[in-house]
Amino acid sequence: MSGTISTLAHHVYFWLKNPESKDDVAKLISGVKTLTSIETIKGFHISTPAATEDRNVIDTSYSVSWLAFFDSEADEQIYQVHETHLKFIADHEHLWSKVVVYDSVDATK
Repeated sequence: MSGTISTLAHHVYFWLKNPESKDDVAKLISGVKTLTSIETIKGFHISTPAATEDRNVIDTSYSVSWLAFFDSEADEQIYQVHETHLKFIADHEHLWSKVVVYDSVDATK
């Protein structure tokens, strides 16, 4: 794949309190989908762990991940305080036991 998608990638990993609960996974994914309406998001990927080869460098302990792309750090900040994002957190934080965020910027520009 060539080219760049955006300047900033915001990758969020969620560990559910009840990871075996298909209902909780579905609720979280449904909630994450609401975030896609935020206008500063230029692309996204909602996922669950892949059943790839088991290697010591692969962490499949999370339940759901959310990857969003932004054109700038300012656009990502708009997302952070957006009412849809704040509502998502308020409505779904009871589902997770841990959240880890990796924000990264394009190193090729």
